[in-house]
Amino acid sequence: QVQLQESGPGLVKSSQTLSLTCTVSGGSITTNYYYWSWIRQSPGKGLEWMGAIDYGGGTYYIPSLKTRISISRETSKNQFTLQLNSVAPEDTAVYYCAARDRNLYEYQYWGQGTQVIVSS
Repeated sequence: QVQLQESGPGLVKSSQTLSLTCTVSGGSITTNYYYWSWIRQSPGKGLEWMGAIDYGGGTYYIPSLKTRISISRETSKNQFTLQLNSVAPEDTAVYYCAARDRNLYEYQYWGQGTQVIVSS
């Protein structure tokens, strides 16, 4: 059973870089054919898919964040990370990591989410 857990700071300042880590257990980010994704939800808004890294290391990003976002992986630790540069208060959200089997339509596995507040 794949389990995901987010970790990182809960409070960052405007203009700084947000770095979050998703630790995967019960599966492998290289041998499980999943898309390992970051999704966030701002107050009063729905879920926003941010980007993903696949089992081979390929990355995909939402166009609105492409100049600021980077997703990478630490295969030896079975982790993948989110880096979001130049954050602003509008980046305040609950951030989730999630995984979807490449042959299925929905995300099967989710972390519990981590609240990130960007101060002005």
